[in-house]
Amino acid sequence: MPNIKSAKKRVLISNTKALRNKMLKSQLKTVIKHFYASVESGDKEAATEAYKAAVKKVDQAVAHGILHKNAAAHKKSQFTLKLNAMA
Repeated sequence: MPNIKSAKKRVLISNTKALRNKMLKSQLKTVIKHFYASVESGDKEAATEAYKAAVKKVDQAVAHGILHKNAAAHKKSQFTLKLNAMA
């Protein structure tokens, strides 16, 4: 454990940020799972809604620094291909 006051504060802040990142990653994975589940079920309308939610959550992850922008573009492209393959 650190002895210096500023170092103690950095530990607290890094723990808070790590918890926030973990929460956002978990939400992202959940939304993506819902999208794939709706695609598998074959319901086009539900898949479209889940697609919108997944793309929004991926963009938010990029804004928060959780995902790299190219990784996000790759994921969104995969989502679009899956959604278009349903038609």
